[in-house]
Amino acid sequence: MRLVMRAVLVAMVVAGCSSPPAKTPPPAREVDVLTVVPTEVRDTGEFLGSLMSRQSVSLQPIVGGYVRKILVRPGAQVQAGQSLLEIDARQEAAALDSARAQQQSASSSLELAERTLARTQQLYQEGLVSAQELEGAQASLQAAQASAQSSAASVSQRKVQLQFYEVKAPVAGTVGDVLVRVGDYVTAATQLTTVAQAEVLEVSIAVPAERARDVKVGMPVELLKSNGEVLLRSEVFFIAPQADGRSQLVDVKAVFQNTVGLRPNELVRTRLVYGVREALQVPALAVTRQSGQTFVFAVAEKEGQTVVMRKPVTLGPLGETSFVVEAGLSHGDRIATSSLQALRDGAAIKPRPAPPLAGRP
Repeated sequence: MRLVMRAVLVAMVVAGCSSPPAKTPPPAREVDVLTVVPTEVRDTGEFLGSLMSRQSVSLQPIVGGYVRKILVRPGAQVQAGQSLLEIDARQEAAALDSARAQQQSASSSLELAERTLARTQQLYQEGLVSAQELEGAQASLQAAQASAQSSAASVSQRKVQLQFYEVKAPVAGTVGDVLVRVGDYVTAATQLTTVAQAEVLEVSIAVPAERARDVKVGMPVELLKSNGEVLLRSEVFFIAPQADGRSQLVDVKAVFQNTVGLRPNELVRTRLVYGVREALQVPALAVTRQSGQTFVFAVAEKEGQTVVMRKPVTLGPLGETSFVVEAGLSHGDRIATSSLQALRDGAAIKPRPAPPLAGRP
C-alpha cells in the first residue's frame, strides 16, 4: 500500500514540474500597405452661393389700360424687341389720327401762307401793296410754320406714346410666368412677367470676413453638386470693398457659362481655392484615435519580419477621403491601411500594395 502511494506522489511531482507546451505565434495577417509620398493639396473653403442672371428684367407697363393680347407663353425663348403683350390702344390710336389730321391742316395753311407771301412781295415791288400788307403776309407765314412744327411734334409724340401699348422684350432670354390675363386692367405698378438670360450666370458668394481677407481677384471658384463633384469652374472677378454690417459677410462674385442647366436665384455649393501645395496625405480609414491623440500603424522591418508599430501623427484638413499630415511621417514611410482593428504593436504582417489615394483635400 505504501509503495502505491509513493508511486502516485512521484507521478504528481513529475507532472507538476513538467513545462506547458510553447504557444505558437499567430500567422502573419495580410495587410494593405501604402507608401506615403507628397501629393498635391489644395487649401479650399466651401460657402453658399446664389445664382443670378446678368440680364434679368422685370417688365411693367409704362401706360395703363386693359390687356388686349398675350403673345407668348411662360418659358418661351424670345429675342430682344419681340412683342410679348399688347394693351388696348384704340384711344391713343384715335388721338394719333387726330394729330395727323391737324398736321395736314397745318401743312395746307403753310403752303397757302408761302404762296400769299410770294404774291405780296411781287405786288409790293410793283407798288400795288403797302409795306404793312407785306409784313402781314410775312407774319402769317411764320405763324403757319410754327403751327406746322407743333402739329408734327404732336404726331411724333403720339407715335411714341402708342408704342408703349406694345410691351416688348428688352433682352433675349426666357419668359417667366405671365402674371396677367386678357382683359385685366394694368397700371405702371403692375408686374407683367420677367425675361431672364440664363446662358451667362453670376454667382454671389457670402464669405466670412476673416476668410475673405485671403480672397484675391482671379482666384479659382468651383460650383459643386450635392455630392461634392465639380459642376463648373471660373475665377473671382469682384470682391466687395466692405463687409455687411449685420452678418459680417463679404460678397465675392464670379461669372459662369451656364452649360449645365442652372437657374437664376438658385442656391449652390461653391468652393474657393486659396492655394495649392505639395504635402503628405494618409487615408482617413488608416487613422486611429486614442485619448485625443491620432495614430497610424507604421510598417517596419524587425528581426527579418515585417511588423507594424503605432506612430503618433499630427493631421491637417480632411479632404474627400484623406487627411493632410502636418507632422509625424516622412517621404517614403509606409503605413497600414486595412485590418486596423486587428493590428497590435509589433504584430507581423504580410504587406500587399494598397490602392492609390482617391480625391484631394
